[in-house]
Formats: sequence, structure tokens, C-alpha cells
Amino acid sequence: MMGSLQEAAPPSRPDMEVGNKPIHVAIFFGVLIGALGFAAFSILHDMNAVGEGTLATGTFVLLGIALIIALGFEFVNGFHDTANAVATVIYTRSLPPLVAVVWSGFWNFAGVATSTGAVAYSIVTLLPVELILQAGSTAGYAMIFALLIAAIIWNLVTWAFGIPNSSSHALVGSIMGVGLANQLMAPGGAATQGVDWGQVEKVFSALLFSPLCGFVMAGLLLLVMKLLVKNKALYKSPEGDTPPPLWIRSLLIFTCTGVSFSHGGNDGQKGMGLIMLILIGAAPTAYALNRAMPESAMPAFIQSADHAGQVFQAHAGDVPMTMDELKARDTIGAALRAKSVSSPETFAALAVLSNDISSSVRTYKSMKSVPAAAVPNVRTDMYLVADAIRVMGEAKDLAPDDKRTLKSFQSDLYAGTRFIPVWVKVSVAIALGLGTMVGWKRIVVTVGEKIGKTHMTYAEGASAEIVAMTTIGLAERYGLPVSTTHILSSGVAGTMAANGSGLQFSTLRSMALAWVTTLPAAMAISGCLYILFRQLF
Repeated sequence: MMGSLQEAAPPSRPDMEVGNKPIHVAIFFGVLIGALGFAAFSILHDMNAVGEGTLATGTFVLLGIALIIALGFEFVNGFHDTANAVATVIYTRSLPPLVAVVWSGFWNFAGVATSTGAVAYSIVTLLPVELILQAGSTAGYAMIFALLIAAIIWNLVTWAFGIPNSSSHALVGSIMGVGLANQLMAPGGAATQGVDWGQVEKVFSALLFSPLCGFVMAGLLLLVMKLLVKNKALYKSPEGDTPPPLWIRSLLIFTCTGVSFSHGGNDGQKGMGLIMLILIGAAPTAYALNRAMPESAMPAFIQSADHAGQVFQAHAGDVPMTMDELKARDTIGAALRAKSVSSPETFAALAVLSNDISSSVRTYKSMKSVPAAAVPNVRTDMYLVADAIRVMGEAKDLAPDDKRTLKSFQSDLYAGTRFIPVWVKVSVAIALGLGTMVGWKRIVVTVGEKIGKTHMTYAEGASAEIVAMTTIGLAERYGLPVSTTHILSSGVAGTMAANGSGLQFSTLRSMALAWVTTLPAAMAISGCLYILFRQLF
């Protein structure tokens, strides 16, 4: 299906046989073991801090395996996707290969560590509601294992052929496969949710936009650069191993840094959201609620909940507010599965849960004071109400003031449930950074040699990376997962086309084929794995 893109090295290929000395290997494994130890210590510390009881042996083992798989996904993401960021500086001789991958790995680390978490939970909303709320169940672990292993398998397959492919694309396909399998396995008449097609459409449109944006914008930027910057040195290819002039070299290092930082801030979050699901399921007292929220924020939170409850009650019509919490949760869950949350019964249920949330915060004074026994119910109520407000979206029957009130309450609910502990960011950042330093050569060779017919010029490399870092940075700000691979590799192709350098259509066909087959392949792998794991657990 996909022919290997690895061919004999042309004379102009940089020397990439570096980085395998014993000292480098020792440092790598030292950092890796230290990161895993840091994660284990942080979990135990967080659990002890809230009085979480000792985990059962089975739960502890599943938690450890799930975390290793999640960090493994980010590791593979690092050497698969981030190779795109270093290809330009390596092939333009702006940085030696070893320095380039270490530099990129550091800035990936920085990007993850300073990320907002918005993309993390954008990915999570693709999952079936009942699996999110039951992340600690056997079905929850089966879901996590299946979708992450499927994404890793497909990333490794495309990497083995040297084909740039999107980890985001593979992960979305894996999530869809789990959702469909979950729906197929549900007993007849059981209320269950498959794929949230509305969220998939939103995320997939961002992924579809990536290659188009990269190709068109990078090509246009190169043409504008040619019009405005007349220095001929910028449009030359490297001569032997001689580095480019200092100002060009600085530009290319800056763009590599920007792409690496943006990649960390966007792609690194995908694993974070899944890790948080794992932690919430295994140790809800420590991770289900944001215990770092200050007590001083609680009065405003209560007021926001009360105002939202009044809005919900006003739209409930004649439906009495007499249902209990369990009935209210079932009503909202059914409405979310049906993607219809505007019925009077649903508004009445939302009013009940909003009032209960307000009452709980009043009683316990702060998130960190909510007792262990009450944490799962409080978190479930907050999640259901926030997700219902999200699905409500642009409801035409809500007045502008009501929409603002609900949006404000949703933000408060997100602050209470959507958070990423520092140690999770650091662990993911290390996994992504270390991954950048391993296995990068295959993808670098493809991007540097197999897309265009001529050697990459300085301007071509800079244009592709400027577009990539800008697009990825904007996507992270708005919580949209995009593909670093698609943007940058298509950006290189766009600059080659705009410059009249010629394109190697065999490579582009392989990339397009990988793009087309990623979704069904990841869906098939994750769906089969989910069914298998449900039988085993």
C-alpha cells in the first residue's frame, strides 16, 4: 500500500549518524527513569494530601499501565511529529542534527509546560459521556488502552515507512473507533452514546484545514518574501556543509523554536486530557475536583450557580423541581446522548443539579473541603451541567443575558473540573521532549529530500515554519487540535510549488494515502482492541 520512502542518501544529505554515544544513551534513560519516578511520587503525594485510601492492587496496576501507555503515546508523538520541526534547520545546515533535536526537545518541553489545557479537554469531549464519567471502570480502562495503543500502532506503521502523518488525526480516529464499538456492544435498549459527531466535525475540520493552510499560506508567504526581501542569499540552497549567513541562520533557528514550542503547546495536551481521565477514575478524591481553587473564589461561584439555576428554572415551564439528583443525572445524560438539551424536562434537571452544586459549595466552603464520599457526585453534576451548556451552544430560544449567565457558570464549572496538575505537564513534556530525540531521522529525510525535486532553500524552510508556528499557536489558543505534520510538510510542498522547484508526486501520493487511510485504520484498530479489552477486563 505504502512504498518505503527511504532511499540511498544523496551527496547533499547532512551527516545524521550522531547521538548514539554511550553517554547520550545513559542521559536519555536517566531522564526517562527520573520522569517515571517523579510521576509515581507525585501521585502518592497527591493521594496522601487528601487522605485517599491505598489503591487496590488491580487498580494500581491498571493505573500504572495506563499512565505508561499515555506517556508512550506522547513519546511516539515526539519522534514522529516533531521531526518536521527540525528538518528545515538540519537541511539548511543552520544547526547540527544532534543540537537541533535537543534544542527542539527543550522547546517542546517548554510548550507543554506552559500550555493552557484547552486542547486537552477538547479531545476528551469526543468520548462517550458514560465512559468519561466512568473512567475508573473496566470499560473506562478498556477505552483508554484501546485508543492510545491504536494511535501508537498507526504512528509507528507510518514512521516505519518514513511517511509524515498526524498523531492528532490518528487519535481522533481511535476515539471514533472506541465510540462506535461502545455503541455496538451496548445491550439492546440500553442508553449509550457512540461518537459525538458534532464534536468530531469541529475537530476534524481543524485537521482538514491544516494541510490546506500550510500549502497555500506558506507558498504565498514565500512569494511575498521574494517581493519584499531582495537579498539573493535567502533564496539559495546550502553549499556543502557550510552554515548560512548569520541572519538567515538566526531566522531559521527562530522558526524551528517557534514550531517546537507551538507543537508542545498543542500536541502535548492530547495526552494530558487522557491522563486526567485515568487519574480521575483511579483516585477521584485527589483529581476529580480542582482543589487548588481558592476559597475566596467560592462566593462568586455560588452566585453564578444560583443565577444559572434561575435561568434553567425559567425555561423549565410547568415541570416541577421535585426530581431527585439521580433522576436529574439520568435526564441530562439522555439529553446529551440525543444532542437535544432544550426540553423543559432537561432544563428542570439542570436547575436541580445547579442548585445542588451551589448547595454543596455553600456547605463545604471550598473544593478542597468536599469529602471523599461526595466528590464523585459533585464532579458528575458539574461535568453534566457544563457539557449541557456546551451542547446548548447557540440556542435561539435563549436571551443574550441568559446566554452570558450560562457561559459564566460554564467557565466556573470548567475551572472546578478542567485542570492539569503541574506534575502531569512536566511528565508529558519530558516524554514529548525525549521522543523528539529518538527516531527522528526517517521523517526528517522525507521532509528534507522527498517532497521537492531540488534542495530546500533557506526561504522555503523559513516560510513553511513561520506558517506552521503561527497556525499551531493560534489553534492552541482557541482549543483546537491541529496537525503539526500536515501543516509543515504541506507548507514545504507549498513553498516548492510557489518557487517552481518541482514536487515529487510519489511522496505526496504516499502522504495523501496515509491521510485518507489514517481515520478508518485507527478506527478499526481501536474498535477491535476495545472489544478485546472489554472481554479481558
